[in-house]
Amino acid sequence: MVVIRLSRGGSKARPFFNIVVADKRVRRDGAFIERVGFYNPNARGAEEGLRLALDRVAYWKSVGAQATDTAERLIKQAAAKAVA
Repeated sequence: MVVIRLSRGGSKARPFFNIVVADKRVRRDGAFIERVGFYNPNARGAEEGLRLALDRVAYWKSVGAQATDTAERLIKQAAAKAVA
């Protein structure tokens, strides 16, 4: 099964997450099929905290990929930001 999930990067106490499409059997920070965006929970001021290619997310969902709960929350947040 293909999933849309977060892959952690950054350093200790400064997380940075890539939002990736990966096979469910691969470890969290392992190989992935496609990187569709990023999430920076520590973004301050003018820094961009969330960027997501919504067209690619829509494509992967159309072919059966399932998003994790956290990824789904971020997808909805990015979609709301794109409309506004």
